[in-house]
Amino acid sequence: MATFRFLHCADVHLDSPLRGLEANPDAPADRIRRATRRALENLVDFVLREKLDFVVAAGDLYDGDWQDWRTGQFLVAQIGRLTAAGIPFVAIRGNHDAESVITRRLRMPHLLDTKRPETIRLPNLPVSVHGQSFATRAVTANLARDYPAADANRFNIGLLHTSVDGREGHDSYAPCSVEQLSGHGYQYWALGHVHQREVLSETPWIVFPGNLQGRHINEAGPKGATLVTVIDDRVAKAEPIVLDDVRWARIEVAVPADADEDAALALTRTRLLAAYEQAGGRLLATRIVLSGACAAHAAFSASLHGAKEKLRAEAMTIDGPDAIWTEKITLATRPVIDTASLRNREDAIGRLACALETIDPEQLGGALKSYAEKLLGHASWPRLEQADHALIKAAEGEISPELIERARDLLLARIAEG
Repeated sequence: MATFRFLHCADVHLDSPLRGLEANPDAPADRIRRATRRALENLVDFVLREKLDFVVAAGDLYDGDWQDWRTGQFLVAQIGRLTAAGIPFVAIRGNHDAESVITRRLRMPHLLDTKRPETIRLPNLPVSVHGQSFATRAVTANLARDYPAADANRFNIGLLHTSVDGREGHDSYAPCSVEQLSGHGYQYWALGHVHQREVLSETPWIVFPGNLQGRHINEAGPKGATLVTVIDDRVAKAEPIVLDDVRWARIEVAVPADADEDAALALTRTRLLAAYEQAGGRLLATRIVLSGACAAHAAFSASLHGAKEKLRAEAMTIDGPDAIWTEKITLATRPVIDTASLRNREDAIGRLACALETIDPEQLGGALKSYAEKLLGHASWPRLEQADHALIKAAEGEISPELIERARDLLLARIAEG
């Protein structure tokens, strides 16, 4: 009966390119660009410190077909630290590093085959690691179907880069199902490809550890790997280990109706401080969104640039200018409107206010779409890079209820001013 511990990681995306940072002169680009390297160093430091028995990596060691050999040399150097300590590192390629020139030419121990499933039997433990690397970027075949049967009297790990059961927001690579994996006879499935940690099953354990380091605001929150403890050939626990170097966080502040500008700034600072404390001393990269009908809206509207600079100043006061980087600030507040008084008026303004309150959302949505199309078509309108920008979505006909509500409130506010 064997007892051991191993680390399961995936989606390292070493030296992943960071889009848009160069356009922001205040961005700590070097710190963020090195974050994936620091996260890998943190992983190796943890494994050595805890004296773990081995490491499995479920694909995407690199991000793309890299030509920069320094990326590969850094990875080999980190794996070398483990090898020198007698700790095996077993890996597969995923969709991002399948065709990497670096991966093909660097000598890496235990990088599993692309042509067929391969099994690595660890020499000093009754452990068999089964897996197959991606040969191309888009593998649409069910690779797991051909994985070998479990070795008798050994702890069996399936190493697989997959969108099992079609994970939302991820390309359908190496498709399979939880039911299929559960019935294969392995004690642990070490998955990769999905960047959010998720435990799909505990009988057997089927785990996505998430990516090692968040690379943008859509990969917010703690990132790292999964530490698996096996006692008497059974998984006793599979726990998340935080290894990231930079922490991304959305700071969403619903400003109360009676909050003026100072109160809104103080509330934002409180939320920033909480996120910074949760980041544990890491650089905190934030996207701040203020919303709600509030008294502060008038001051914000009077000087959007000034309001954003005040918010950035609040972030800097927490622990100096290098502790929190504000990637983007969105002021989506609305004016506080006495709609009841407007509706009760017996003149044209009252009738217009009632009409806006009951207007068909599809009718207002159509008007918003036309307006957005005209703005984007205007020669002087700045070029927008973000595909998720509200103006681009509106022009494409994707009108959110929040956008309709905001447009209605702005119209009512203009009516109230008149």
